Amino acid sequence: MPALSLKDRVRIATGTAPDPAGVPEQLADIKGTEQVTPPMNRTVLEWLEQYADEFDDALPSHMDRASFFAALRPSLPRLATCTPASVLDALLTCARFGLLPDEQHAVITREGKLARFVPMAQGFKELMQRAGLIVHVGEIRERDEFHYEPTAPCPQDFVHRPDVQNKTPEERGDVVLCYAFAWLPDGRRSQVILLRREEAEEIRDEYSEAYQRAKAEGREDTFWHTHFLHMWRKSCVRRLAKAVRMSAEMVALVKADEAGEAGEAQSYHAPDPEAARLLAEAEAASKAAEASQDIPAPTPTRRLPVKRVQPRRKPSRRARRGRKTPA
Repeated sequence: MPALSLKDRVRIATGTAPDPAGVPEQLADIKGTEQVTPPMNRTVLEWLEQYADEFDDALPSHMDRASFFAALRPSLPRLATCTPASVLDALLTCARFGLLPDEQHAVITREGKLARFVPMAQGFKELMQRAGLIVHVGEIRERDEFHYEPTAPCPQDFVHRPDVQNKTPEERGDVVLCYAFAWLPDGRRSQVILLRREEAEEIRDEYSEAYQRAKAEGREDTFWHTHFLHMWRKSCVRRLAKAVRMSAEMVALVKADEAGEAGEAQSYHAPDPEAARLLAEAEAASKAAEASQDIPAPTPTRRLPVKRVQPRRKPSRRARRGRKTPA
C-alpha cells in the first residue's frame, strides 16, 4: 500500500474520507474489541514505527522517539479501538508541541472511536515557561490556611499555607479552589487566577463538546470524567494564559485543544517543523543583523581652545591727524 500523506490521514480522522482498504492487518485485527493484551500493545507500536521518519521530524531536538513512545505505553490499551488515522493525528500533534504523552504534560485519550490529544496543566506550564514565564499552579483544600486580598500589594495579596508536614491530602480536606500565577521576565508577578469547583464544572458543561457527546451517549470516558482535578487545574492555567502575553506556540496549543474538544483534526493547528526551523533561522539572522549595527559611537575627541583674534581696527581720523608731522 502506498504511504498516505498527513493530509489524507487527517481527512480520514475527521470522517471526510474513508479508511483505506490497506490498513495494516495487525491493527485491523484489534479494531472494535475492548480486550487488549500486551502483545497487542506491542503491535500498535510496531504499526507506529512505520511513521518513524515523521515522528523524528516532528519531535524537538531534546526529545527522541524512544522516550516519546515509552511515555505512550500506558495509554495503548485505550487506543486499541481507535481509528488508525485519529491515533496518528493525535500523536503527531503531541510530538510537534514537544510534549510527552505521559498523562502529566499531555494525554492521548479515547472518545468513541477517535483518539484525541489533550494537553494538561503541566503541558501549558511548559509552553509558558518556554516564553520566559515561571508558572505556579496549586490547589487549596478545606483545612489549608490562605488569604486573598486583590487590592493589597504583591505578594501580600495572596498567601497559601498548606499543612503538608503534619497532614495528608485527605486530612486536609477536599479541594475547594485551584489557583495559578506567573512570574514575568521583568520580575513582576501576574494576576492570581482562582477557580472554584463550580466554575470548573460550568467550563466543562459549556465548552467541552467531548463531555457533552459522552453524556448524550451514556459514556463516562472523557478526561473530565476520569481526571476531574487535572482538568480543573488545566482550566485554571488556561485562564492564566489569557491574563499574560501568549506566545504563538501557546495560541496554537489553545486552538489544538479546542479542535479536540470539537472532535476535529488537531494537527492542522500544531507547529510545522519546517516552518519552525525557518522561523528560527530568520530570527537568528535578524539578531545577527541587529548586532552588526550596534557599532559603538566614536569617542568624541577633545577640542583644543581656539584663540580668538580681534581684527585690526582702522585708526580714527583724530589719531591719523595727530600723526602728521609739522612742515
